Amino acid sequence: MSATVSFKVPSAEGPQPVTVSYARVGRGEPLLLLHGIGHHRQAWDPVVDILATERDVIAVDLPGFGASPGLPEGLSYDLATTTSVFKALCEALELDRPHVAGNSLGGLLALELGRAQLVRSVTALAPAGFWSQAERRYAFTVLLAMRRISRRLPLPLVERLSRSTAGRTLLTSTIYARPGRRSPEAVVAETLALAQATGFDETLRAGTAVQFGDDVPGLPVTVAWGTRDRVLVPRQGVRAKRIIPRARLVRLPGCGHCPMNDDPALVARVILDSSR
Repeated sequence: MSATVSFKVPSAEGPQPVTVSYARVGRGEPLLLLHGIGHHRQAWDPVVDILATERDVIAVDLPGFGASPGLPEGLSYDLATTTSVFKALCEALELDRPHVAGNSLGGLLALELGRAQLVRSVTALAPAGFWSQAERRYAFTVLLAMRRISRRLPLPLVERLSRSTAGRTLLTSTIYARPGRRSPEAVVAETLALAQATGFDETLRAGTAVQFGDDVPGLPVTVAWGTRDRVLVPRQGVRAKRIIPRARLVRLPGCGHCPMNDDPALVARVILDSSR
């Protein structure tokens, strides 16, 4: 069920109102799902039904992405602010230290929530922040190109391309290793989500200085990486394991940057195993 929730987030200019769109389904311990930059909560659709058999799943549109409005004046898109946003969101939804799983930017946010001890467990799928400077520049170049293309393509052309496997490959092969598995409707929707994301530029700008360098002690952490990730290269997973030595590092064979679509059963199993 899709819904919105509004709450106040502290800022230097006093509490600021934030509204977040989310979908909630299932029963069990709460599990928060966080998508990557330019995406929306529907990125998790391939795994939600599997997860919902054992978890109370809350898939969120990050502020400025999907159906969530951008942050108000006085709130930036940096990690500290975004962590405050999700702390306030959990309080508003009465989520007592949920499990959290995130992909890309969402994986970085999940690790930040873990570092702040706001969650019970963390599953990070190809999380941002473990890059070298050259790898970060490469990833940002790819993301900016995707954004530019999504904003220039007329909607009728996107719809036409989405009807064929070759067209879906052209539109989404940067993030999916198996783009033919994505439905035409989903490809159109996520192309529009990337084009219309009001938080994209400021989020990317804030990410320029991001480098995850601390351990996440005291809770289970899993870092998983697709072997065919074309945005954040898989060797960054080895770096993450060095920084978070007690983390479980999982290979996702044949998966791209957004592995939920490429192998839903495997990704769901990783998340469920990590959130016991």
